Amino acid sequence: MRSIRTLLAASTAALLSLGLAACSSSNSHSDAQSASSSDADSSALVELKVGASPSPHAKILQFIQDNLAADAGLKLQIVEYTDYILPNVALNDGDIDVNFYQTIPYLDDQEAEYGYDFTPGKGVHLEPLAVYSSKITSLEDLPAGAKVGIISDVTNQERALKLLADQGLVELPADGQKANINNVKILKDFTFTEVEGPQLVRSLDDVDIAVINGNFAQEGGLSQAKDALVVESSVNNPASNLLVWPTKTEKTEAITKLEELLHTDAVKKYIEQTWTDGSVIPSF
Repeated sequence: MRSIRTLLAASTAALLSLGLAACSSSNSHSDAQSASSSDADSSALVELKVGASPSPHAKILQFIQDNLAADAGLKLQIVEYTDYILPNVALNDGDIDVNFYQTIPYLDDQEAEYGYDFTPGKGVHLEPLAVYSSKITSLEDLPAGAKVGIISDVTNQERALKLLADQGLVELPADGQKANINNVKILKDFTFTEVEGPQLVRSLDDVDIAVINGNFAQEGGLSQAKDALVVESSVNNPASNLLVWPTKTEKTEAITKLEELLHTDAVKKYIEQTWTDGSVIPSF
């Protein structure tokens, strides 16, 4: 009897072993299928390399990557730039597929100066310029002999001068010339200090006031609602930021999808809920 029991036990153990092996094999096959499916889904996505300013542009793109891109068949690789020159150079050289940081007036000037052949999308958002200071709390307190910080690139400088003209600090050229610090009439006792855009916030300790673009103000930790002395009007403002890509590109379909995603209700809601102080305003 002992030998029969032993034989039965051995048989039962063998059957259990075979069952576990079969189950393990089935699970491994299932896992392999799942991994294969995931790889296939990932490989089906079209990758777009997008150059952008860190804020708000890269943040908006990251929202799209996290919430909308995969469903549209896209994967965004976001490359951040902290100046206004390199993103167009990179786009022209083919280092990125599209960029998201500039306005139509700036793009027009860049194309005229460097011969770029780019195509713009529609406006996504506006970042109003504002005047900031670490020394005074009102433009009425601007002292005699003051220093006024202003961006050095010509397109944004003209925009900044228009804001100062609205405040009665300068008079723009009457002959339709593009305004710059050399052809405006200064109406108060102050001098201009030209500063590279990314350095404008840091320059506040060295000037009495500075006109600062919205993205540079955000990157420097300034709040338009709390810190700005005056803010540029958004009414009929041509300075909306938009997506830009090479006119000749092999990724037209993918770029069109990204352009559509940038103008969805989800993105509009994200902008409104993220920048509640009005420093970033949807343009659509």
